[in-house]
Amino acid sequence: MASLSDPRVREFLAHGTRTAKLAFTAADGRPLVAPVWFVLEGDALVFNTNGRTAKGRALLRDPRVAVCVDVDEPPFAFVQVQGVAEVSEDPVELVRTATQIGRRYMGADRADEFGRRNGVPGEFVVRVRPTKVIANFDVTG
Repeated sequence: MASLSDPRVREFLAHGTRTAKLAFTAADGRPLVAPVWFVLEGDALVFNTNGRTAKGRALLRDPRVAVCVDVDEPPFAFVQVQGVAEVSEDPVELVRTATQIGRRYMGADRADEFGRRNGVPGEFVVRVRPTKVIANFDVTG
C-alpha cells in the first residue's frame, strides 16, 4: 500500500494543476463526486469548500471520503486517497490555504486575490487524513 509520505505519490499529486475528484455521500445515501482544487500539507490533502455546498454539508454529516487524482492519457495513472476529512473554519487558515491553492491553480500573480476571495466566513478548510492510499503509475503496464 502506498502513502502520502511516498515521494512518488507526492510528486504525482503535486504535479501541475491536476484536479482531484472528491467522493462523498449525500444525505439520502447517494454517492456523489465533485472536482476540487487541492494542495498537500504534511500528511494531508487539503482543499477549501463552502459549508453550504453538498460536499460541505456532507463532510459535517459523514467525514469519510475518497479522493482520486488521475492522468487520462497513456500510460494512464492514478492515486486514490481514502480517509477522514477534518473541517476547520479558522479565518487565518482559510486565507492561508485558499492562497496556496490559488497559487497552484491560478498562478502566483493571482494567489492573493484568490486567497482573499475564498478565505471568508462560510468557507471550510478540509484536511483529508489518509487511512489508505492506492497508486498505479502505469495502468497499461
